[in-house]
Amino acid sequence: MVNRQPTLSLQQRRKRSTAVAATWFLAPALILMVIYIAYPVVETFHISLYTWNGISPDRTFIGWGNWETLLQDSRFWQAFINNIKIMVLSILIQIPIGFLLATFLDADSKKFNLFKVVWFLPLLMSSVAIGFLFQYALATNGGLISTISNLLGGKNIDLLGSPDRALYTVIGVIAWQYIPFYMVYFLAGYSGFDDQIYEAALIDGASRSTFIKVIGMPMMKPTIISACIMSLIGSLKYFDLVFVMTGGGPGYATDIMATYMYSTSFKYFKMGYGSTIAAGMFILITAIAVLVRRVLTGKEER
Repeated sequence: MVNRQPTLSLQQRRKRSTAVAATWFLAPALILMVIYIAYPVVETFHISLYTWNGISPDRTFIGWGNWETLLQDSRFWQAFINNIKIMVLSILIQIPIGFLLATFLDADSKKFNLFKVVWFLPLLMSSVAIGFLFQYALATNGGLISTISNLLGGKNIDLLGSPDRALYTVIGVIAWQYIPFYMVYFLAGYSGFDDQIYEAALIDGASRSTFIKVIGMPMMKPTIISACIMSLIGSLKYFDLVFVMTGGGPGYATDIMATYMYSTSFKYFKMGYGSTIAAGMFILITAIAVLVRRVLTGKEER
């Protein structure tokens, strides 16, 4: 009796070769993600169970002690509230202004090319450079705002040194830097529109503002939702610009979770508790992002 090996069909061979090729192409990216994303996250949760200064090879296991401290840490929760303020105001400022600028530029893309370049410049600068720039521009003595106030007969204006105004000043600078990103993002959304839709609306007697309100915004809804989620996630993990401008001060008025984690880990060398703060950030950011996405997606489906 002759043993007959089962033969693979052409479709099965193609699927197998595609799977093999995909595995080889994806392997480097997956390995890098495991090394630089998955492993640090797991190790952060692991270190949070210890008391460690980050230098000594000896670590003391304390179990959930750091987490119990975190739950009662008023400074951490105040930093979290500051992050929430940045998140809400970033969405309320960046998304509408970015949408309006994109709508303005989309009206005549060739005529407004200069505006595209000028308005995009803040995004080309590093956050550290912007932080130093505004730190000097908003200085109480000799700063741009104080100088203008003095020329008009007023007094020096202390924006970054006032606990009541510092956080909102920082939020304004953040919005100034990132509005161009959402402007370009919405411009990309407009580029997907079919010109025939706009022409048909004009034939029906609709003005451009009516077209944007009745047709454009509903069609841009998925893009707007994606922009809101990106702004939300980004605002919960800000660090560099806030750290350069205020360092979390005055007092803890502009302290956010990332600056608190940095100072705890690398200024006071409490690496175990700093890892707990970082792990807490990871949990809170993930939970908020998932919750908001479900809410927005649920509304869109209904």
